[in-house]
Amino acid sequence: METERTVSRDIPATIVPYGDQITIPEGTRVMITHRLGGNFTVTFEGGMAQINGRHADAIGEESAPESEPSENDDHEGPPEEDKLWDALRKVYDPEIPVNIVDLGLVYSLSVQEEEGRHNVHVDMTLTAPGCGMGPAIAQDAKYKVEQVGGVSEANVEIVWDPPWSQDMISEEGKMELGLL
Repeated sequence: METERTVSRDIPATIVPYGDQITIPEGTRVMITHRLGGNFTVTFEGGMAQINGRHADAIGEESAPESEPSENDDHEGPPEEDKLWDALRKVYDPEIPVNIVDLGLVYSLSVQEEEGRHNVHVDMTLTAPGCGMGPAIAQDAKYKVEQVGGVSEANVEIVWDPPWSQDMISEEGKMELGLL
């Protein structure tokens, strides 16, 4: 459901699909087109942008609760793989209402243990090589993975081999996109 709002204070945003950082000025009318993964995709006279959920109040929305920020403090041992995948399912390309896992953008996820630290490495791709949103999507993935208990650090790398195709979209993703 699209919702029109007026921005109540200057807020940082990322232009979609170029990835450039901008400030949407106070008083700007925006249309919220997606509320995904705790972030918001909006359209306005300047085009389309993604607003981080930390700035939800500036568009009259409530921030999504952070993914258990204290989970890491109490966790002992390596992270649980299913929780890592769940974290990645909270990451979205701002133009597509399907998470990066169901889009088939995540090629691999591994945990390496070094001196008692558990580092997570994720290889992912994008739907198009020229997508400027790649760094923003990768940063969101890194942040969400690092919230999982037991993760010391996450590294998310964008790779291009093999090239992504629609065949990589999960059945759930295809249903969401109306491809089935």
